[in-house]
Amino acid sequence: MPSSPSPSAPSAAQSVFIAWTPGIFVILWSTGFIGMRFGTPFAEPFTFMMWRMLIVVGILAVIVLATRAPWPESIGEAGHIAVAGLLVHATYLSGVLYAINLKLPLGFVALLTGLQPILTAVFANIFLHERLNLRQWAGMGLGLTGVVLVVMSKFTLGNVNAPALVCAGIALLGITFGTLYQKRFCAHMDLRTGGVIQFSSTGLVMMLLAFALETRQVQWTGQFFFALFWLAVVLSIGAIS
Repeated sequence: MPSSPSPSAPSAAQSVFIAWTPGIFVILWSTGFIGMRFGTPFAEPFTFMMWRMLIVVGILAVIVLATRAPWPESIGEAGHIAVAGLLVHATYLSGVLYAINLKLPLGFVALLTGLQPILTAVFANIFLHERLNLRQWAGMGLGLTGVVLVVMSKFTLGNVNAPALVCAGIALLGITFGTLYQKRFCAHMDLRTGGVIQFSSTGLVMMLLAFALETRQVQWTGQFFFALFWLAVVLSIGAIS
């Protein structure tokens, strides 16, 4: 009689996946800043994000229909998911794109928004009572020191303008509080239907802003198509999930 599969095999595979996921996420997430830089010469910021959200929602909607994913059980639950999406996606992406559009150096934007784990840890300690050990706080402190040194050098060289810095700061606060809000109110949401809700609400905001503030003209170049595909599929569906 053939032996049955070892019950420990799935958990071992899951452990490997969990161990590699943070590194994969960091690599994919970091490419988002490059994708934004590739796309911004060919479309205004809110128009760019409007098209990105349209593609993401279309793909996720097909996945939801094909897999019969469950929707939130109440309007309140769906509302919490939408609010988290507006903070994590709409506020963050708008701030980053406008900072880039205002000529804030790309690496500086990435570095500043990279403070998000530190802020999240601080506020999670306060509001969610999640504790970090001394070693973790030391690592956070080193990261913060590095960012402060870079920011000070940029100011000294005159490479930072106030409006762009404000936009990057808004992006940082948006994704920080969005992360905490989602952890508090949307911890059990289905990634498929939750994604449709979050990206739809974000897309609606982007569309309203694009129609109110921009010309909505797009240069449909190969580079723009690549940036749009990368941000929509690899970042918004792959990395975020």
